[in-house]
Amino acid sequence: MHLRGLSARSGGSTRRRVWTATVTAGVVAAGLMSGPAAGALPAPDPSATTMSVKSPPGGADVRVLVFYGSAAAGDESPVVNAGIAAVEKIGLSGPVNQRFETEATDDARVFTDEKALGSYNAIVFLTGGGDVLDPEQEAGLEAYMEAGGGFVGVHDAARAEPYSDWFTGLVGARPAASSPTAVQRATVEVGDRQHPATKDLPVQWKRPDQWFNWTKNPSGDVHTVARVRESTYQPGASANGWDHPVSWCRDYDGGRSFYTGMGGTVASYDETDFRAHLRGALLWTSRLVQADCKATINGNYKAERLTQPNQAGQNDQIGEPHGLVTAPDGRVLYIGRGGADSSQPVITDWNNPDVGKGKGQIHVYDPATKKVTLAGELTVFGNKGGGDELVKVEEGLLGIELDPRFEQNGWVYLHYTPHAQLNRDTRIAERRVSRFTLDLATNKLDLSSEKVLLKWPVQVHSCCHAGGGMSWDSKGNLYIATGDNNSSGFSGGYSGNNPQPNYKGVSFADARRTAGNTNNLNGKILRIHPEPDGTYTLPEGNLFTGKETDEGGGKTRGEIYVMGVRNPARIFVDKKTDILYAGWVGPDAGEPSTTWGPAKYDTFAVITKASNRGWPYCMGNKQPYRDRNLPDPNQPLGWYDCDHPKNESPNNDGLVNLPPVTGNNIWYSPQGGAPDYPRDANGIPSYKQEDAKYLLPWLKGGGQAAMNGPVYRYDTASATSTVKWPAYWDGKWFVGDFYDADQPRNAVITDPKNHGDGGLPVHSESLKKIVPIGNDGIKNLMDWKFGPDGALYVLDYGRGFFTSDAKSALWRVTYTGGGPTPAAGQLARGGQ
Repeated sequence: MHLRGLSARSGGSTRRRVWTATVTAGVVAAGLMSGPAAGALPAPDPSATTMSVKSPPGGADVRVLVFYGSAAAGDESPVVNAGIAAVEKIGLSGPVNQRFETEATDDARVFTDEKALGSYNAIVFLTGGGDVLDPEQEAGLEAYMEAGGGFVGVHDAARAEPYSDWFTGLVGARPAASSPTAVQRATVEVGDRQHPATKDLPVQWKRPDQWFNWTKNPSGDVHTVARVRESTYQPGASANGWDHPVSWCRDYDGGRSFYTGMGGTVASYDETDFRAHLRGALLWTSRLVQADCKATINGNYKAERLTQPNQAGQNDQIGEPHGLVTAPDGRVLYIGRGGADSSQPVITDWNNPDVGKGKGQIHVYDPATKKVTLAGELTVFGNKGGGDELVKVEEGLLGIELDPRFEQNGWVYLHYTPHAQLNRDTRIAERRVSRFTLDLATNKLDLSSEKVLLKWPVQVHSCCHAGGGMSWDSKGNLYIATGDNNSSGFSGGYSGNNPQPNYKGVSFADARRTAGNTNNLNGKILRIHPEPDGTYTLPEGNLFTGKETDEGGGKTRGEIYVMGVRNPARIFVDKKTDILYAGWVGPDAGEPSTTWGPAKYDTFAVITKASNRGWPYCMGNKQPYRDRNLPDPNQPLGWYDCDHPKNESPNNDGLVNLPPVTGNNIWYSPQGGAPDYPRDANGIPSYKQEDAKYLLPWLKGGGQAAMNGPVYRYDTASATSTVKWPAYWDGKWFVGDFYDADQPRNAVITDPKNHGDGGLPVHSESLKKIVPIGNDGIKNLMDWKFGPDGALYVLDYGRGFFTSDAKSALWRVTYTGGGPTPAAGQLARGGQ
């Protein structure tokens, strides 16, 4: 090996050293490899004398070793010199109690000098590729890690020790041989907003470097803190796709390992942000600070089914799953829409007074006893089974929320369609939101305590899209999601704006009568302020006051906060910010049409203020549909103007001139995530499938039914919880789909600067290995909420429609990875 003499950097604390072997040839070998890879050097003899490294290595006088040995002969790389200088500057800067001394060497004999090795808090590999350590030296590095040492690998370190399984585990992944070699400017998505190596970096970090592709994606086995966005550079044939890790960490073999694929250029080390990245990695690996490098490792999560299958002919455990809410004391209340189990009769004949009669059930799961109580049953219109859209029905018990003072008053709010209010002649039903009282001691709902807050008519001649979700903000305002309950089948699955079909004068295929109507409560997200006497008032800031004098007056409803949504089954208000998060199901067109407009888009949106989200005029990022009207709805008229939409339907009893459409943050079609198209001079997309650009490559649809989830908030007060998800997830928005194939089940980060105006998410990561998919997992996600214990509670709908079955269940997903490392007692300087 080429050895360099001692050299001191002027004004610095970096020394380059030649090592003299001071130990016997015997070194630790246990656990080096499960078996040598093909062509691997033999492991050291396990019977030899073992090497003992001080545990934990280093001390309060923190020292970091930079190893830059290379298998290739020749002068050292300029990148190495830049890297050593950067580590030295990091060690000399910042708070005094976070400074450290740096030494550098290319002499691998340091790894068999147990006294010297034990004096370093962390080791940085700036080495190039190849076998830079012989078996004894690698075993010394292994002993160092087992003793609790820290390792930072930079860029080419991933090429070192290519035949060692143990070293592969240490660095986390290996570069693909066909990785691009050119320096390219790219965007790094910094997903970990807690780790010291990333918390102060931009979420979207634009920088030039060499970008490795990985032979095997390490995500899920390591904790990925940053990804590179492949759409911003040329990744080549071995590209990894939307999930392309570039920096990660893990607790490994007793120690702490951090690796970054960045740092392949001299200029990298002059970047303030890159040095901040390295600094955080060094602080953690050298035991100066704690950090969580376990939060996205799949094996650290446990999914447990909480409810058993129902007893035959009963719904003792669960109804047809349709929503859940968690109480402050940990109880989980969940509802069944109204479909009976498959052994019960389904009445579809409108001449029968019991048509569609079902039971909307409220169950309570008590974590203290692990028992389920059937709290009560409402007689609902919601049990007509399957079939086409003129047979089946999705009404019933649709939503549940608990009063903000539930622990004191036991008030439960239910959103449902009572069977007693069904008009079989006109096929009009009543939707209502009512308040009931739950006996907190017995978990029984007092059905006689009902206070009807709000009610409105819905046509039920045709199915579907009932909505149902509810959520509170911090000011005591209740948000209520209502579906547009119209069929898009009479417009080819596009806009759902056919004015012609009607039943006894009420249109059932024109969403301009409902979602696009300022005077109708369907296809909306309402916002009211419930009062103690069972009435409500209207908060300021809704989309309308209900007293607008426009166009003659009397054409708006003051309850409307959001209009232009199709089927917002799940909504969530983040009480920290009072921002509303919503998702809704789109129509049925399988592909875009140059005549009629976009394919079906399921949609998610960050809603920061009252707004019109577009349906049935525009979808996605303000992509318009084509208008149609009498006398011939099959003939296309002009494209809708998303900035100045007009409701010119003969079925409209609201304003003609509507609020401008706000673009949405996430939309997806069977072809991919966030399809976008070139636009002509009038702003009309081409809608040619071959022109589409997919702005969110991490998702696509097919069969699709958006199920919005929560924004996680880490509760530092719940220190006693052993199951809560870690702080890593704080502020991340969970978006999912009923289906579990290519559809989303992701946690995303949005940019507060533009998310209220439809800005795209800036980072996403899959949850499918954490919230498990598959027939024996949570296959059909119906609702998901975090409980006060910080665990995630999830409803699996089951495997059939309009019924409950043996797979219908309440699940809990808990975190089992433990706290941050190193342990507080192992910190180098205590209390950092």
